[in-house]
Amino acid sequence: MKRLFSPMIMAVICLLEARCGSHNQAPGTGGDTATGHSGQPGTTDTVIVMTGINSKGIGRFRDVRLTHPLDEHKVAAGETIYRSKCFACHKLTDELLVGPGWKGVTDRRTPEWIMNWITNTKVMLDKDLAARADMAICLIRMPNQDLTDDQARDVLEFMRRNDGGK
Repeated sequence: MKRLFSPMIMAVICLLEARCGSHNQAPGTGGDTATGHSGQPGTTDTVIVMTGINSKGIGRFRDVRLTHPLDEHKVAAGETIYRSKCFACHKLTDELLVGPGWKGVTDRRTPEWIMNWITNTKVMLDKDLAARADMAICLIRMPNQDLTDDQARDVLEFMRRNDGGK
């Protein structure tokens, strides 16, 4: 029997996969597919395709080149933006406030995903599985902050500093 999961259930499963570190991978999949098989004859198991966790997200950013060392001017500008637009919902720790904490975000998400999330929030919430999984936990849609590409890059640089300068 084939089972169909709603997008919200798939998002929760996806989030649990990402946060719990469980990766039941089909051979040769590169880590984006989770499969289950009961081993019982005559059954068809559900296959859930896990996309979005390590993806670049949905938007115009396909290749974000990071600076090493961090650009201190961008870090300072990103901190200013964080204090004016982000801190009411996001802590710099891993603690959930209204939205998820920022600690470790640059480990969990690609720079492209973060930039696309910041600049293309509505589409990401509608179509990106990882963004939808986060919303399933937070239960509140992040409003568009109307940041420019340069401001989004500043926030990314600040997030990198928060995660130890990666």
